[in-house]
Formats: sequence, C-alpha cells, structure tokens
Amino acid sequence: MDIVTKPKLSRRILDYTLLTVLALIVLAPFLIGLWTSFLPTMQIAQGNFLSTKVSFQNYIDAFTQTPIIRYLGNSLVISTATMIAQLIFCSMSAYAFVFLKFKGRKLLFTLFLATMMLPFEAEIIPNFQTVKAMGLLNTYSVMVIPFLTSAFGVFMLRQSFMQMPIELKEAADIEGLGHFQFYWKMVLPYNRIPLMTLGAYSFLGAWNQYLWPMLTTFSNDFRPVQNGLRQLQSEETFNDWGMIQATAAIVVIPTLIVLFIGQHYFKSGVNEGAVK
Repeated sequence: MDIVTKPKLSRRILDYTLLTVLALIVLAPFLIGLWTSFLPTMQIAQGNFLSTKVSFQNYIDAFTQTPIIRYLGNSLVISTATMIAQLIFCSMSAYAFVFLKFKGRKLLFTLFLATMMLPFEAEIIPNFQTVKAMGLLNTYSVMVIPFLTSAFGVFMLRQSFMQMPIELKEAADIEGLGHFQFYWKMVLPYNRIPLMTLGAYSFLGAWNQYLWPMLTTFSNDFRPVQNGLRQLQSEETFNDWGMIQATAAIVVIPTLIVLFIGQHYFKSGVNEGAVK
C-alpha cells in the first residue's frame, strides 16, 4: 500500500509545484502592475518597488484628473451592445442552419465559415470606407455595426443546437409551436451555457478592441478605454506612471467581473447537467 501511495504523493507534489510556478509566471506582470499602482511615481522612477509608502492617491488622481469614467462608460455601452447583438443574430442564424430546411443550406454555411479565415486586418480598409461613406465615424455605431454578428458565434451555437434531442422538436411540432416559440421557449433555455459563453467572449472581445477604435474614433466622447489609456500616455500624464498603472488596474476590473460571473454560471450549468 505504501509503495503505491508514495509515488502518487510525489507526483502530486510535483504537479502542484509546477502549476504554482507557472501561475506565478503568468500572474507576475499583473501583480507587479497592481502593486506599482499604489506607489508614488517618484518611487517607481527610482526603481524602489519595495517601498512601504503606499496609498490610493493614484486612483484618486485617475478619477479626478483623467476622463477614465467616460472611457469606461463608452466601452461599457459598446461592449454591451455588441454582446446583445451577437447573442440575438448568432442564435437566430444558428437556429436557421439547424432547424430550417432550405436549398443550399450547407453551401451557405460553408461560405459563412470561410469568412473566419480572413484576418480582421484584411477587412479594415473596405469596412472603413463603408462606415465613412455612411457618416458613422466617431460615433458609437461605428464600433458596433461591423460586429453585429460573428461567424465563430454562429458556428459554436450551431454545434450546440445540433446536440438537442430531436424529440424536443417533434414535441414542439405536435403542440403546434411555431419556429419563434420553439426558439424562444426551448432552444434558448436549453443552450443557456453556450449562450453565456458567447456573451462573455463577445463582451471581452469588444472591450479589448484597439486597432478599429483607433481608426474610427477621434474624441473622448466616443473613445473606448483601451484607446483612452494610450491617449493618456501621449498627454501631460505621460510621466505619471503611478496614475497610469492605477488607470490600467481600473480597466481590468470589469473584465475580471465578467470572467468570474461567467465561470460561476458555467459551473452551475455543468453541475446541473451532471445531476440530470
């Protein structure tokens, strides 16, 4: 018994040690940035990262001396609108590809997937010319309309919808439910975990955008938070590294909240599925 247990214990210790080291490597930049956000800029410039002179002054300055609240509000509006739009349009498209029978369905879906092979950078010029012609530059619309749907989101939800028991559709047909009723009352509740996953993915994707907002927004009224951080570094706050680190830490908070909420619901869904 001891001969079998000791190798297992040694292997477990080795595994946890390796995981701890890797976790520290991954978290080190974030933890260093978070720590320096509490230090005075002078201490950071001197390289004195072990200083005990910590305070929340950098955070106070970030809220009072920079338009960070405006940037956060812009990103929240853009990310929420993008998330809602993708959940609606991707789920409807996936439903059509699974439950509606029409000629050329497989070919159309193949062409839909082919768009995933195009990098976003290849689409920037035609997209920019289109939104410029529509007069959408420097508005919320220019940040949302190009991302109303997602080929990846349609593919993911289609695969999930295909796992539904065919008996559910047959029962819905017997009960006389139309397509929209079946979609709303059965398909969406049954696939809430994939929908939450897509919602978190689309929200974080919109929140972390940088290149497209840089090209299409020119004022703080519509500039999202990632470009706002870059703007702060090019203004008079360039040398105030303590405040910039505090601003960066503030920006990370919403993404962490989304990840934690998504993880909570994902675990709840998995546990509920295991019980069933």
